[in-house]
Amino acid sequence: MTTIKTYLTQDHRECDKLFSDLENHVAKKEWNEAKALFEPFEKAMIRHFEIEEQVIFPAFEQKTGFVGGPTRVMTMEHQQMRGVIEGMQGALKEQDRNRFLGLSETLMILLQQHNMKEEQMLYNMIDMHLQEENDNLMKEVVSR
Repeated sequence: MTTIKTYLTQDHRECDKLFSDLENHVAKKEWNEAKALFEPFEKAMIRHFEIEEQVIFPAFEQKTGFVGGPTRVMTMEHQQMRGVIEGMQGALKEQDRNRFLGLSETLMILLQQHNMKEEQMLYNMIDMHLQEENDNLMKEVVSR
């Protein structure tokens, strides 16, 4: 079975693709297409956050005792991104291209920094500490 790092990194790429497609439609003022893409984008992002917050991070914290460390920072960043995504949804409903693109630029910066920390550091730590639990955790993750 695949590693947690491999799965979550690929999930980042899938979310990035949805985000890019959504942003491109808004940039072109293709509102119907953008509105149709927003829900799948939002669901993919929230699913990713919840996999980490409800499955992976608790298992890592339990195994390592690192409560309040890197997983806490990542969770706080998830909250910040949720707020930006909510703002993007409002801008999309109002067909406010400039507001949407301003918020999407903020989200892109947050995502790039966040994903880099996860992919280059945290996921490696998780894979190292949760080798024995990997298969069971991946079954739970894939079922979501």
